[in-house]
Amino acid sequence: MIILSILFFVTAILYSSVGFGGGSTYLALLLIWNVPFYIFPIIALSCNIIVVSGNCFNYIRAGNLNFKLLTPYLIGSIPLAFVGGALPIEKELFEILLFLVLITAGLLLLFKFKSYDDKEENFKKIPVFVSILIGGILGFISGIVGIGGGIFLSPILFLTRAGKANHIVTTTSIFILINCISGIIGQLTKNLVLNEIHNYWYLLIAVLIGGQIGNFLNLKIFPTRILALVTALLVLFVSGRMGVKLFF
Repeated sequence: MIILSILFFVTAILYSSVGFGGGSTYLALLLIWNVPFYIFPIIALSCNIIVVSGNCFNYIRAGNLNFKLLTPYLIGSIPLAFVGGALPIEKELFEILLFLVLITAGLLLLFKFKSYDDKEENFKKIPVFVSILIGGILGFISGIVGIGGGIFLSPILFLTRAGKANHIVTTTSIFILINCISGIIGQLTKNLVLNEIHNYWYLLIAVLIGGQIGNFLNLKIFPTRILALVTALLVLFVSGRMGVKLFF
């Protein structure tokens, strides 16, 4: 489990550096390591919460919170993340959904990584109803799979030029945090053995340390677009590794 902890640590560094939690990659790693399926979402969601909590604190303290941008997405996502988390799902379907989530997210991030340093001030206001609908869809998917959904929301906001880059990254981090909390509550309505998470405490410690390092790299050292590119390549590598496991 030392190798798995190291991979969680590296994942937390890369994802937190661009405002994400890493849930999709944690899930893929757990699948590759043959961890019991029913404990997947609890571990991934818990790791997400640990990682993005630090991001949220630092971004809000820096004055990057935009309530008008964030609120409609949360209105749509919170109830549906709970519903998605409460739904039972077969392992085979879960694996296929996770593979699709990973490869889609990796491609979106790869194609738009340069937007993280975009200085253009020409923004477009998305209708509130559309924002709520997008939030609901992402929340539902997030609850089912056990991720925060930010890795989808961020490219959507950049593609539609919904706001400044720092506002989008902050919105994404808070979206992930709230969705993960709602998703965990939904997951706990199923007959899961929550006590088993203590067997994986070392993964929580790994992402706690990695998340803090990643946030420091974002704020102090590397350009965000470079970190976004590295994260995209990591996601695509893991999705490829998972695709081999599933289909070959």
